[in-house]
Amino acid sequence: MKRFFNLLLGALAMLAVAMLSAFITMRLAIHGREVKVPNLAGLTVSEASRKASSLGLRLNLENRFYSADTPTGHVLAQSPAPGATVRREWAVRVTESLGPQQVAIPDVVGQSERTASVNIRRLSLDLGTVAHLAVPDEGGVVLAQTPGPNAAGVDRPRVSLLLSQPEEAPAQASFVMPSLTGLTLPAAAARVAATGLHIVSAEELSAPAPVTAAPVTSGPASTGAVPAAPAAPTAGVSTGTVVAQTPPAGHRVVKGDAVRVSLVY
Repeated sequence: MKRFFNLLLGALAMLAVAMLSAFITMRLAIHGREVKVPNLAGLTVSEASRKASSLGLRLNLENRFYSADTPTGHVLAQSPAPGATVRREWAVRVTESLGPQQVAIPDVVGQSERTASVNIRRLSLDLGTVAHLAVPDEGGVVLAQTPGPNAAGVDRPRVSLLLSQPEEAPAQASFVMPSLTGLTLPAAAARVAATGLHIVSAEELSAPAPVTAAPVTSGPASTGAVPAAPAAPTAGVSTGTVVAQTPPAGHRVVKGDAVRVSLVY
């Protein structure tokens, strides 16, 4: 019994050692993949990249700013801050100094977008935000810029533009084509005129006249007479009735569209 108890204690001790060993190994593995961010301020971008790489970090050049204190090509700022603990392969974002402002901001107001863009980039400046404003004049022309021409004390080499944009023509109002069937021509013309439409032609049809038997005239020389068909009624605009229309009722039409109708008398 005592021997069994000793064996049980030994097994529990070995299990505790194994668990402690696994915990330490896991902690070492986790912390082994963590590094402290170095101070990159004042280094050239190349030096900062090599220093970050030696610690398993990546360097991302995010911005460029003018600075009267930091020489051109050196790191002006960084994120995360020096001393922060991050995982390996973390990206450290840096801002490069352009030194004191030495380039005059060009005047591009009144130029086309393409010309302004070329003139901005020719001076190693960046094209910033491009906004548009609807105007009745020609589109694609620079109305304003930021910073203004020859501005001094700007913080970054970026010029934003406000461009003109032609105003869109107002959309024509649309209507549902009304039904004209059964109306006289004047009534149909009045109905379409109310929605800005107009009748351009009317096809006249003759209604078939009913055939009626004519009385047979008896006389010595006649053995019977063939009845004569009555003449078709004279067509008149005021009495014509619409029996067909183009566009059909229910179709979409816009102001100014033409309507054709067929009339029967």
